[in-house]
Amino acid sequence: MPKRILLGIDAGGTHTDAVLIACEGESLTCLAQAKVATDHEDLPSSIRNVLTRLAHTETNQALLGSVTDVTLGTTLAVNALVQGKTSAVGLLLTAGPGLAPERFALGKTVATVPGGLDHRGVEVMPLDLRDVPSTLAAWKKDGVEHIACVGKFSPRTPDHELILGKCVTDQGLRVSYGHRLSGQLNFPRRIATAWFNAAVEDLHAHFLDAVEGVLAEYGIHATVRLLKADGGAVPVKLSREEPVQSILSGPAASVMGVLALTPEVASGTSLLLDIGGTTTDMAVIVDGSPVIDRNGMLLEGRRTLVRALASQSIGVGGDSRLTVTGQGAAIKVSTGPMRDGNAMAFGGARPTLLDAINTLETDLSGERGDIDRSRQGLQELAAQYAAGPQVLAAKAVDNALEKIVSQARGLIQEINAHPIYTLKALRSQSAISPERVILVGGPSQCLQARLAQAFDLPVIIPAHANVANAVGAALTRPTASLEVYADSGRRQLRAPRLDHTESLERASTLEAVKKRALSLLADHLAANGMQDVQVEVLEADLFATLDDYGTSSRDMRVTCQAVPGIVGTLRHADCAL
Repeated sequence: MPKRILLGIDAGGTHTDAVLIACEGESLTCLAQAKVATDHEDLPSSIRNVLTRLAHTETNQALLGSVTDVTLGTTLAVNALVQGKTSAVGLLLTAGPGLAPERFALGKTVATVPGGLDHRGVEVMPLDLRDVPSTLAAWKKDGVEHIACVGKFSPRTPDHELILGKCVTDQGLRVSYGHRLSGQLNFPRRIATAWFNAAVEDLHAHFLDAVEGVLAEYGIHATVRLLKADGGAVPVKLSREEPVQSILSGPAASVMGVLALTPEVASGTSLLLDIGGTTTDMAVIVDGSPVIDRNGMLLEGRRTLVRALASQSIGVGGDSRLTVTGQGAAIKVSTGPMRDGNAMAFGGARPTLLDAINTLETDLSGERGDIDRSRQGLQELAAQYAAGPQVLAAKAVDNALEKIVSQARGLIQEINAHPIYTLKALRSQSAISPERVILVGGPSQCLQARLAQAFDLPVIIPAHANVANAVGAALTRPTASLEVYADSGRRQLRAPRLDHTESLERASTLEAVKKRALSLLADHLAANGMQDVQVEVLEADLFATLDDYGTSSRDMRVTCQAVPGIVGTLRHADCAL
């Protein structure tokens, strides 16, 4: 098998990391790694800087020119959501008779359009578009440029969503269609999926434009993919169409990186913590396979229809802003969720969690920056509240640890409330309890001892923990999923996400529909440059139905996927650094 050169890039809220890995059969060697500060005002410069640092020798420059695969991970979208910095979104909903769809809406920019379909996709009420143009014009005047169009039964027939989408594009606005993001019929979750898709579209496109532009400058014309929330990677062309799939790209990269770097996760239950500059991302690995969130990706308290690893993100990181109230010994300190630039130790203007850690710790190893500046900043802040800097710093760190531990326990509790599924299979009906904590990210060494005490568990920091996300990105396999619906009564088979409809034999069986679903997915993958990818059926259901005339038919639903995972594990001895 010819040697491949894999480039992994992870763009976080604070740092952008990159690694070069040589892959020859099952042999992996890490050739180079780099880390630079993320410039949110100039993303291309961040990518350019990390590649420049990666190619600091003539050998590495030659390696960049030989890159065969590029995979990206990013926490930019989830960071923006946590901090409320995404695009404004308008919702156009249509549902027909039943519960008012507004009760499932997000935000305040919402309009319901009269009209609807039944559960089989047959129109029961035509759309009434009289108020739509004036509504959209008003939204546009208020600066709302992204519109999500969602119909209750649109995966069965997308006509109403497409009509509403035409109204949106006629106004020069951007549209996200619910039926193209998932073929499942859960209306509230499809609303949330479309809303989040629209909310991060600009940020997502800006990031991909920046990366592709800089790669071209370096003469890198390899296949470029982006991690999804389920731990797989898709070509950027597909990712641009469904940015919601990659909102939790960063947490997925953390998980895949830990799988590649930490042999301890092969057995038992491990809690993963990735403490970055802006957020702490957490996930769970059971016997070497990440736990899947079968209920759909959770964002800002809302369930979506995006298949994802069971993970959570909270606004606690090394650059998290400290908010102080009270006076003297009675002060209270809240850490996060907002971030206003770097820690003072790295040139920032106001104290953060990392500055508080620098003030407390006597062990100055790790990426600490300017320790004296951190302590000066904490002293000046504490003086404003008649408190000592050590007291303020301790309260800030304690608050951060309390939030992390509370959120982690909530994640474990949520996982244990249902049968536990991993990427491999149904794992267990019984409860799990972490046996260890795997810690990665920039401030990892600073918090290792304190987290071990807070969790009362051993805390392991793998080799190259500071670039684990980039390693995970580089080693992640390509993947995709597809839902197919077949109605023997209407003699129709649909793949909503592909906007594909074809005729179906009335006598078609579930096995035939499963075979056709796998074929459609394989063709879709091949058309997007993913050849010879293993595909499998995740779910297959058959329901007997009767039409209005009492004629029996079969309603068949199949979900299939390209199997996600990593191409191999990277031992510390395999790193030529």
